[in-house]
Amino acid sequence: MQSLDTSTTLPPPQIGRNLQRFANPGQFLRLSGRLLPFVAGLGIALTLVGLGWGLFFAPADWQQGDAVRIMYVHVPAAWLASFGYFSLAICSVLSLVWRHPLADLAAAEIGPVGAGFTALCLATGSLWGKPMWGAWWVWDARLTSVLVLFFLYLGHIALVRAFDDPQRGYRAGAILALIGVVNLPIIKFSVDWWNTLHQPATITLTGSPTMYAGMLWPLLISALGFSFGFAAIVIARTRAAVMERRIRGLLMARAQEADIR
Repeated sequence: MQSLDTSTTLPPPQIGRNLQRFANPGQFLRLSGRLLPFVAGLGIALTLVGLGWGLFFAPADWQQGDAVRIMYVHVPAAWLASFGYFSLAICSVLSLVWRHPLADLAAAEIGPVGAGFTALCLATGSLWGKPMWGAWWVWDARLTSVLVLFFLYLGHIALVRAFDDPQRGYRAGAILALIGVVNLPIIKFSVDWWNTLHQPATITLTGSPTMYAGMLWPLLISALGFSFGFAAIVIARTRAAVMERRIRGLLMARAQEADIR
């Protein structure tokens, strides 16, 4: 019988050790310190270009008029609201399965940022809905599922800070994040599964965009700028959390030394 060659595969313990080494807080601080100015600068530049192009130079919609310009903020915020929660779930898996040393801190910092983008999505959607639907809010399947997403973010933020033992809070938040993932496909396919006021997706992976190129390009640039901005905020917050933990550890060590003396 031919023996099975496992030299090209990594057993789970080895994968865990590689993840631990890759996420060493010191290495993270050094790498993120070099990346953060580039990511933040690119995010600001692309956002200004995308919003400037979309708000002032892109054509108005033949049916919605200038009200359609809200989409250059609303659509990127909606995409990042879902992407942020998906990132939260990935961090939760890394935390629960591999005890990733930075996963808990990253998840705790993604939560408020994702909640902010979700709130922006809901607010701009309300502003867009008033002239189009004649109401600030309707219990539409898409709107309701995004509102549920916002509450999931708030629940995660509350849970990770609700316990005296931070590890218990991180674990509870990770479990909630994984449970809440079922809401993401509901958000995505709600316009296909139910009759809703919300329009279907105009950009899909399986078909050509149904949007005029002069409106599509500023939307994509704005979305890319928002994405870099999202990443920059999360990186900056995670760096601050790592440094805060280090400072707290140093202070506790000094306090213990003083007690021994």
